Amino acid sequence: MPTDWEAQYQTNDTPWEKGAPSPGLVDFLATEPVHGRVLVPGCGFGHDVRALAATAEEVVGLDIATLAVEGAQRFPKVGAERYIQGNLFDLPEEMRGAFDCVFEHTCFCAIDPSMRPAYVEAVTGALKPGGSFLAIFYLDPGNASPDEGPPFEVSIAELDRLFLPRFTLQREWLPQHAYPGREGREWMRLMTLSAR
Repeated sequence: MPTDWEAQYQTNDTPWEKGAPSPGLVDFLATEPVHGRVLVPGCGFGHDVRALAATAEEVVGLDIATLAVEGAQRFPKVGAERYIQGNLFDLPEEMRGAFDCVFEHTCFCAIDPSMRPAYVEAVTGALKPGGSFLAIFYLDPGNASPDEGPPFEVSIAELDRLFLPRFTLQREWLPQHAYPGREGREWMRLMTLSAR
């Protein structure tokens, strides 16, 4: 049964909301500012959006839950960021092929694993030709079984299988910093959309 994300926010059952941007993203931006137009799917309260907005020309935070978007809008603006309630799998026409970069953090692991090929297509569809995909994947959420979630675990082999037919891997690494309890369980990748 699909997760009711609106209900999660209504009941304040939001363990993914850490009150600060991902430490891996903060470290990355300290040495490699992201520029252009950026999409952050599953943005929640927008902590990562605001971190990116400090360097990017425009950042669009997208979330399926209205309460997540409303919560994100309550924070002071950092730059040219905005938040939209919507579905990554059904982007409006003006958001297709419109972004220089998509930043992934806890959206991929939150969706049902059967939706992962569609996720790749959605990200591909949002990017401009040659656009970048910067991702922090939650490889090991500590579930009792691979079917338990969200968050759902993912392997590097699965990432290769899903993304590398459409993207060129620039580099990958274990982030030096993570939220408490996630140390050594996340994996970062920087990829570029391959020519079609």
